[in-house]
Amino acid sequence: MKLGFVSAILGDLSLEEVLEFAAAESFACVELACWPRGKADRRYAGVTHIDADEFTQSDANRINDLLAASVVEISSLCYAANPLSPDAEEAQVAIDHMRKVAVAAELLGVDVVTHFIGRDWTRSVDDNWPRFLEVWKPHVRFTEDHGVKVAIENCPMFFSKDEWPGGKNLAYSPAVWRRMFADIPNESFGLNLDPSHLIWQRIDYLKPLREFADRIFHTHAKDARVDQDKLDDVGILATPLEYHTPKLPGLGDVDWGRFFAVLSETGFDGAVSVEVEDRAYEGSLASRKGALRQSARFLRQFLREDL
Repeated sequence: MKLGFVSAILGDLSLEEVLEFAAAESFACVELACWPRGKADRRYAGVTHIDADEFTQSDANRINDLLAASVVEISSLCYAANPLSPDAEEAQVAIDHMRKVAVAAELLGVDVVTHFIGRDWTRSVDDNWPRFLEVWKPHVRFTEDHGVKVAIENCPMFFSKDEWPGGKNLAYSPAVWRRMFADIPNESFGLNLDPSHLIWQRIDYLKPLREFADRIFHTHAKDARVDQDKLDDVGILATPLEYHTPKLPGLGDVDWGRFFAVLSETGFDGAVSVEVEDRAYEGSLASRKGALRQSARFLRQFLREDL
């Protein structure tokens, strides 16, 4: 497996500085944020370490030279927007930019892009399904034609009032993944699996590693701590941040030894990308870099890395 991190947490650094940090800390890869340039619409979004808009082979060559010099790989290009938004303009911006990200990945020789499925959060899974098929069947074909796999993160995107009651990402549970892959069976359509989102939904985070082994293209290393006293008080119908807290790996409820034992048994040899969303470590750039170092020290005891 290859240990890396999501570059969005270092959004105030340039691409060159991100790669320099990754190399200095012996990370094998980086999941690079590729939002359109402009104002972020939420935390951990809006970062542009690779600008996929009008991306050219010349741009790819320059970036690949930087990668060769740093001996760091790109694990994936990341753009997590809402292509199923009920706002038609927002949805179209997301769809158009996802295609640009796929083209940029092809030019760079990167074989995975990471996205959200998206969702109209005011409607049920069933009511979202026709739109899901309308958007994602052609998009998966498009990425497949460009030699790129799509890895969907399983974050429900249900944390704030504007995401109530259904969240803004349809792909939040094994039942939904099973249905997704039945209706879009392309082998280039899979998951960017993050166990922390299963923790707070009270879903077994080990079972999917076996069932969806051939669909897990990329993984996120993020932890979550559930406060049982608060959950007992507010119940599962509360917004999740009322009873759970995102944490660095090792500071929450994921048993990482068991997680990597099962993941390695499935034959997974892809990227394990540290995603820092722990507010206790976000006070400064130095603290956020420290969070990545701390996460790496903890995770390396479980990983066999071929660096």
